[in-house]
Amino acid sequence: MSATGADLRRGPFAEGERVQLTDAKGRLHTITLAPGKQFHTHRGYLQHDDLIGAPDGSTVTNTAGFEYLALRPLLADYVMSMPRGAAVVYPKDAGQIVTMADIFPGAVVVEAGVGSGALSMSLLRAVGETGRVHSFERREDFADIARANARAYFGEDHPAWTVTVGDLVEALPEHVEPGTVDRVVLDMLAPWDCLEVVGRALAPGGVLICYVATATQLSKVAEAMRDAGEWTEPSAWESLVRGWHLEGLAVRPQHRMHGHTGFLITTRRLAPGVTPPLRKRRPGKGYEGSEDADGTTTETIPGATAEEWTPEAIGERVPSDKRVRKVRRSVTG
Repeated sequence: MSATGADLRRGPFAEGERVQLTDAKGRLHTITLAPGKQFHTHRGYLQHDDLIGAPDGSTVTNTAGFEYLALRPLLADYVMSMPRGAAVVYPKDAGQIVTMADIFPGAVVVEAGVGSGALSMSLLRAVGETGRVHSFERREDFADIARANARAYFGEDHPAWTVTVGDLVEALPEHVEPGTVDRVVLDMLAPWDCLEVVGRALAPGGVLICYVATATQLSKVAEAMRDAGEWTEPSAWESLVRGWHLEGLAVRPQHRMHGHTGFLITTRRLAPGVTPPLRKRRPGKGYEGSEDADGTTTETIPGATAEEWTPEAIGERVPSDKRVRKVRRSVTG
């Protein structure tokens, strides 16, 4: 028995497959093959039937004599061109998450939130049929779009994937037993709110990795990890990818690049009752302590309240409800 989706990655092009066409100027077009259909541009059209049954890596010529290279889209290509409601985790970050969080075959992984499903597909390919990916998403419309995108990519519903619509803090204890999760990936506005429930779910030594957009989020989640006293010292970074122009002697960096998309911060769950080693550096002065009514001290970023942690407040582009409804209808039928 082949792995889920493997049959769609090899062999001749078949009806219903997505194919990536590249023209002579390097412009990309993604089409879904259907008998009798045509792909039109302002420079003629080509028949889908000319591609159905052709081997991967073929060329096809349209009615105006323009040639296209036809290839199956790689996962990185697919997630950048698939229908989306929420913004996707870029392939450069998804690759870092899979590697640096050590997502292994057979692993039990918890993911929140799902967005459009880009990261979910990378996690599913990493854990395979013997693993489990429990994904949590607050918005049902985003969850529907993610399911449809993954189904289109794998050709079926992946047997290792469960998508739950709801809040992670409330829903996670209902779906996993304490200490049974190997890895947790949080892509959300306020991951520090989930540290307690995630800590109970993770096995000792388990990895938590968070994807956040701004330095203020990064600082707050790092301090929350330290204050909790049950995590290793967090490590944070970002990755910048710059392509190179390769043509004759004109070998130079491209003018455009994938710059900042988000920060990654990772830590590991300590064994129960273990106290982390005392840090030998002085804490930063960016946090102020405030005493609650019960006498406990809460650390906050000066000038930041809970209500300010919204996508708009951190500069994210928020898709309109109308656009999300349109995408949802297009992928779910």
